[in-house]
Amino acid sequence: MVLVLGIETSCDDTAAAVVRRLDGGACDVLSNEVWTEHADHRPYGGIVPEIAARSHVERIDAVIARAMAAAGVGFADLDAIAATAGPGLVGGVMVGLTAGKALALAHGKSLIPVNHLEGHALSVRMTERAAFPYLLLLISGGHTQLIRVDGVGRYQRLGTTIDDAAGEAFDKTAKLLGLAQPGGPAVEQAARKGRPYRFDFPAPLARRAGCDFSLAGLKTAVRLAAEAIPAPTPQDVADLAASFQSALAAHIAARTGRAMTALEEDFGAERQLVVAGGVAANEALRGALSALADERGWRLLVPPAKYCADNGAMIAWAGAERIAAGSAPAIGAALSFAPRARWPLAPPPTGRAHGGGRKGPKA
Repeated sequence: MVLVLGIETSCDDTAAAVVRRLDGGACDVLSNEVWTEHADHRPYGGIVPEIAARSHVERIDAVIARAMAAAGVGFADLDAIAATAGPGLVGGVMVGLTAGKALALAHGKSLIPVNHLEGHALSVRMTERAAFPYLLLLISGGHTQLIRVDGVGRYQRLGTTIDDAAGEAFDKTAKLLGLAQPGGPAVEQAARKGRPYRFDFPAPLARRAGCDFSLAGLKTAVRLAAEAIPAPTPQDVADLAASFQSALAAHIAARTGRAMTALEEDFGAERQLVVAGGVAANEALRGALSALADERGWRLLVPPAKYCADNGAMIAWAGAERIAAGSAPAIGAALSFAPRARWPLAPPPTGRAHGGGRKGPKA
């Protein structure tokens, strides 16, 4: 058995959790503390990195203490400490990783720097018997990717967004329509009263081969449709939200279907589609992917909502999985590991890299 403390501070949520990986691979979540404060960012219509970093500094000690107390364990009981080391808002990543390093040094424990995306990639194995390999649709505020997961540390990227991520598109659409932040839940709530067929938004990349996503054009189409209405009523806003959400779900499902086609022969009878990340909680998207999986004869697996959003349990679990796989880093290498704003989980398909620049490709 392996007992791990996980620390997550890659965005605006300050989180810590204690997880035990049992013999045989089962997961026992002893605690999972998340401190979220959207009110600090709401006046700005999105997350402000500096405010998030300062909030992590103020909260990190208390959140870790709560996680340890709720689990009923002491630091001497831990086998390791896992902390998100990237990708994310680097100010926040720095806070959590530094806290992990300090605790590891103070208590003589191993430190495991965890890729935040790997936390999402393995989170389904906390609650489901998800054997490798499986196809992962990682869909969150900063990431929209299709990844083949062959094992711990063995990932192959099949597609990614060439512009906006799904969560980013939700947030920007919510701001455009005058809805609250975070945008995903606000758009979904407005869409419940809307007519998804009123606005015929384009299908992005319909004629482009491959599994990449594009959401910037869809966001622009929503803006143009909204600007064409002189004084939008609440019903207009609901219809725009519903039409946008429907178009986004259809686009995500269509590109995911292409990845499923590419993997069907390799996967054989055990075909599994795993959907993780905060946007996986969206009901319209889940419905579209469920219909896709049923049509193709695939098994659809979605972690519980509390493990889809950013949380410390998935980071602790990724650390425990690393230990079980024998791929935890050496102590010296872990303590010298620098926080990373960008840290791709897997290299892009040959010849395709999006978002390159001075800082390298986006995650």
